[in-house]
Amino acid sequence: MISIQSKLPGVGTTIFSVMSKLAGEYKAINLSQGFPDYPCDPKLVAEVTKAMKKGFNQYAPMPGLPALRQLIAEKVNNLYGASYDPEREVTVTAGGTQAIFTALSTCISPGDEVIIFEPAYDSYAPAVKLLGGLVKPYELAPPDYEIDWEMVRKLFSANTKMIILNSPQNPTGCILSEKDIKALIRLTRNTDILILSDEVYEHIIFDGQIHQSIALHPELRERSFIVASFGKLLHTTGWKLGYCLAPEILMKEFRKVHQFNVFSVNTPMQLGIANYLKDSSNYLGLSAFFQEKRDLFRALLGETKFKLLPCNGSYFQCISYAHLSNEKDNEMAVSLVRDYGVASIPVSAFYTKHTDHKVLRFCFAKKQETLEKAVQRLMKL
Repeated sequence: MISIQSKLPGVGTTIFSVMSKLAGEYKAINLSQGFPDYPCDPKLVAEVTKAMKKGFNQYAPMPGLPALRQLIAEKVNNLYGASYDPEREVTVTAGGTQAIFTALSTCISPGDEVIIFEPAYDSYAPAVKLLGGLVKPYELAPPDYEIDWEMVRKLFSANTKMIILNSPQNPTGCILSEKDIKALIRLTRNTDILILSDEVYEHIIFDGQIHQSIALHPELRERSFIVASFGKLLHTTGWKLGYCLAPEILMKEFRKVHQFNVFSVNTPMQLGIANYLKDSSNYLGLSAFFQEKRDLFRALLGETKFKLLPCNGSYFQCISYAHLSNEKDNEMAVSLVRDYGVASIPVSAFYTKHTDHKVLRFCFAKKQETLEKAVQRLMKL
């Protein structure tokens, strides 16, 4: 008999797949997985189609098309005043998750410790474990999920290799403040600790607040991989395109792994995106677009019995039902699908220890009628 020792024995099917499958079985409105139910801009599709018809259908250069890397470098410089060399410090990836996995693969060796703020996107911890690293989770709690940086300091050891950040954060919708950044600078100064900054929701931030990109801060930039996503930016999650920024000394090693991970990324889509994003209004208006959806969804949910938690960024809204029921959050999520026809994500799935604060996550990257119909069903609870 064939025998294989699992490298991830405690890992099963992701909660996103589970809840989306349940949504399909019960014909529920799917507010669980983070993808839009509306089309991307036809102009973007036209640009990709044009690139295909012109014959740009073979391998792109391993780091990405020069035109797209140049545009990314200009975009980051315009937004954050950070200078990244498009030739040596920008790499186009097959989505944000691939960039995260490649950055971790570049740096993490057996025994290295990685600090993760939980609840956290569920790819971080398994990737660290797959590489032989040790996850050191710092658990945040509702309603504000604030970080006590002195407690973070206590997690440091001689083996601390990396800190993973995510702002705006999935699943909570919280963002890092300038105060957080100053604390992070103090903690990492005179250390060799690396930072992996997941900024895939950088353009989805609300109420006039400023996205504290690591690119804004030279002391952090020199030790950081920054990951971004065109899927989130352009409403094209199924295209799986993103990019990574890093200083040359880090990017050189990143590309060594990247070339054997995917080698290169979809050529006509890269060219189409490069041409489409020449008009900066195609991404600068994203916060206003999603704030309208957030405000609508929060107003609708305000009529339900749920308690709304803060949402300062991303396209996720968390709610608490602790005052209504002692039911476990994964059981409550299944009940909402089965009995009310609305799919959500239990936030305990984002904790290593499956910590249950009786919080569910909804995605509001949906049409207005989808959100209205979903809340009409939730009103019956």
